[in-house]
Amino acid sequence: MGKSTGFLEYERVEEPAISPLKRINNFNEFHIHLSKEERAKQGARCMDCGVPFCQSGMTIKGMTSGCPLNNLIPEWNDLVYQENYEMAYKRLHKTSNFPEFTCRVCPGLCEKACTCSLNGDAVTTKANEMAIIEYAYEHGLADAKPPKQRTGKTVAVVGSGPAGLAVADQLNRRGHSVTVYERNDNVGGLLRYGIPNMKLEKQIIDRKIHVMEQEGVSFIVNANVGADIKASELTAKYDAVVLCCGASEPRDIDGAGRKDAKGIYFAVDFLTSTTKCLWNNNMTLVDGQYISAKDKDVIIIGGGDTGNDCVGTAIRHGCKSVTQLEMMPKAPDERAESNPWPQWPLVCKTDYGQEEAIAKFGHDPRLYTTTVKEFKTDKSGNLKSVVLVALQSQVDKKTGRKLMVPVEGTEKEVKCQLCLIAAGFLGAEKYVVDAFKVKVDGRTNVASKEGGFATSTAKVFAAGDMHTGQSLVVKAIRNGRDCAKEVDEYLMGYTNL
Repeated sequence: MGKSTGFLEYERVEEPAISPLKRINNFNEFHIHLSKEERAKQGARCMDCGVPFCQSGMTIKGMTSGCPLNNLIPEWNDLVYQENYEMAYKRLHKTSNFPEFTCRVCPGLCEKACTCSLNGDAVTTKANEMAIIEYAYEHGLADAKPPKQRTGKTVAVVGSGPAGLAVADQLNRRGHSVTVYERNDNVGGLLRYGIPNMKLEKQIIDRKIHVMEQEGVSFIVNANVGADIKASELTAKYDAVVLCCGASEPRDIDGAGRKDAKGIYFAVDFLTSTTKCLWNNNMTLVDGQYISAKDKDVIIIGGGDTGNDCVGTAIRHGCKSVTQLEMMPKAPDERAESNPWPQWPLVCKTDYGQEEAIAKFGHDPRLYTTTVKEFKTDKSGNLKSVVLVALQSQVDKKTGRKLMVPVEGTEKEVKCQLCLIAAGFLGAEKYVVDAFKVKVDGRTNVASKEGGFATSTAKVFAAGDMHTGQSLVVKAIRNGRDCAKEVDEYLMGYTNL
C-alpha cells in the first residue's frame, strides 16, 4: 500500500454540491469534482485492510454488503493515490462494464461496508470511481476496442437497461454478434427514462452506447418485441435470445376514487415525460409536452429513491408544495445494535430531493406511516385533494407477516392536484412472457433453475429485474454479466468470460 497511514492523516472530503436553491433552476448534475491532488489524498485513505468487505458483495440478513460486481476497490484506490489512472482504469474495467453509471446512481454499497467507516468515515470510493472513468474517457483509454475475431454466433438482447447492456457488452467482447432491441425511442431503459438527468445526464449514456456501436453491437429502437415484432422471429433468426425487459409493471394504489380522478400518474411516467421533453427541447421544459407539477400541490406515494427523484423533479417544475408519503416508520439516524457493520445500514438518509424541499419549503417533505385512503375530484373530474390516513404495524394471524394497516379516525384531507405513485414494480410484463412462452415464478419474474438464467423455452434466457425482481442498477449489471457467461457456454460449449 502506497500510503499505509493515509486513513489516519486525511479526513474524508466529499465533492462539494451546488447549493439546493441554485441547482433546482436546472436539470444538470450538481457535484463539483475535486482536484487531482485532493483526489489522491482520498485514495490514500483506503486502508488495504486484510478482509476488504467493500468488494465482497456478500448477502447478510437478506441485504447486500459490499460491491455486487466484486470491484477490485483497494487496488484502484491505491492507484488513484499514486495518480496512475491508466492502470486504475484497467483494474476497474476488469470487473465493471459501466462505471460511468454506477459512480453516479449506485447507493454505494461499497462505502457502507468500508472498514474505515467502522470507526470513522468511509473512503470516497464512488467519487474515486468517477475520477477514474472520466480520466479514461478524456485520455482515450475508454475508446472502442472491437473484438479481433468473431465466433459466427448471433444473439438478440431484448431490452437496453443495465442488464441488457451488460449482456450485450460481454457477449460482444467474446466475439458474438449482438443485436439489442429497445421498445423506446432511445437506448438505456430506466437508466434513461427512470433516473432524472440531475443524477445521470443522458449524454453519459450516449457516450457509452457510441463506444459499444463502434465495437460492433447493433441497436434497434422503437422495436417492441412481443407486440410489433413476434418472438418467433427472434428465436428463428438468432442462436440465442436474452430477455432483459425489466420489472416494468408498477404497483398501484387501491384507494377510493383512484380510477376516476384525473391527475394521478405512476412515477416512471412522470419522470419519463420530463426527460423526453428536456431531451427534445435542448434541456428546456415546454408546456404541454410533459406531466407538469408547476403551481400544483404534489403528493408522492413512496418513500424510496424513485419517490425522492419525483420530489426533486417536481421542485424543478415549480410545484406549489410537495409531500412524500412513506408507509413504514422513520428509520433511526444511527445504526441499531441489531444492525452492525458491515451490514447495510438501516438508517434514515436525507437525499438530494429532500434537501431541496427543505431549502425551498422549510421542512422535510416526508410523512411516515401514512398513505392515501381516498382521492377527491372537482366537478370536471380533476384531482383536488386526497384523504391521508395513518398506518400502524400489525401481525397477520394467519401468515405471521407484519402488515401496515390504517388507523381509523386519523383521516386528514389535504390539497393535491397531482399525485405520483412511486410504490415500486411487480415483475415481468405479461405480453412479453406470453410471447416467448416462458414460465414465471410466484412473483411474476421469469423462472429459471436456481443460480441459472435459461428459461423454460429453448435458447431463451433472462436477466436483470425481469429475472430477479426490482433491484439496483449495479445488481442488474452483475446479473447481466453472469447471464452472458451462461449464454456463452451454451453457444460455444465452454466460456472464458
